[in-house]
Amino acid sequence: MTRYTPATVGGDLAGDLLLHWSARIGGRHRLVPDGCVDLLWIDGGRLVVCGPETTGWTFTLPPGTAAAGIRFRPGRVGPVLGMDTADARERRIPVEDVLGSAEQRRLLERLDEARGDAERVAVLEDLVRRRQHGAPPADPVITAVLGMLTADPAAPVALLAAETGLSERQLHRRCTSAFGYGPSVLRRILRLQRFLRLARHPAAPTGLAGLAYTAGFTDQSHLYRECRDLGGAGPHELIGRPGRRGGARPPGALGAGVDPAGASDSYTTARSVVRKTRRHGDTESGHREGRRALSQIGR
Repeated sequence: MTRYTPATVGGDLAGDLLLHWSARIGGRHRLVPDGCVDLLWIDGGRLVVCGPETTGWTFTLPPGTAAAGIRFRPGRVGPVLGMDTADARERRIPVEDVLGSAEQRRLLERLDEARGDAERVAVLEDLVRRRQHGAPPADPVITAVLGMLTADPAAPVALLAAETGLSERQLHRRCTSAFGYGPSVLRRILRLQRFLRLARHPAAPTGLAGLAYTAGFTDQSHLYRECRDLGGAGPHELIGRPGRRGGARPPGALGAGVDPAGASDSYTTARSVVRKTRRHGDTESGHREGRRALSQIGR
């Protein structure tokens, strides 16, 4: 049986890390892009950086395999670890290729000596604390783009560029350097993650049409296409629900839609805010109002 336990990080790490996690994993599992980058340890001495993804992928591990990791906020792994985020896209990179073989040996020694999940996570968090001192501060442009797209997954790239004072080409370069891809790809990923969070909320309906609308998709067909393109599976499989014809409950994508702070999107609030935003149309004032309201329920 798989156990995956995400948790919030300390306040000193919250600007760079979204969460830490520990797990006992076995069998075949699917991962879905979330805009983040993980540094993870897997029992047996594997320590890797999972670069930014643009499509879902699967892995298989023996039953009961121990794992632990930290998840960097979008745009922060490059400054903290000193790596080229775009070059790491769609790759799983050994830590020695990022931080050097000496640092990897030190980390693996401490991880091997750790007594349990809490100590393993602490080892990885200590690495971030040590590297924070020399890390560049958050880029205000990247912070603004992430905030706008988290609040309003339908915000056009042209509006993002206008709000940040950049041309669309300049914005694309800035985002690719920070996230590993441009703002339009980030928008799609955040919208899918919003759907997954909403779908796993206790108050969410079983029908996908309303969830698709609330998450920012044009319609249910749009949702299905994005789930297939980004997640590599249909929406029922990604959220862990039986399909229309019943059958066994699929396991769902591992860690998808996770909100470790316990402040998951309220389905009712999200629905009312999205409706209010869409009544304003695609005007600049409408997007501004939607961003202000939705900022309370986004990641």
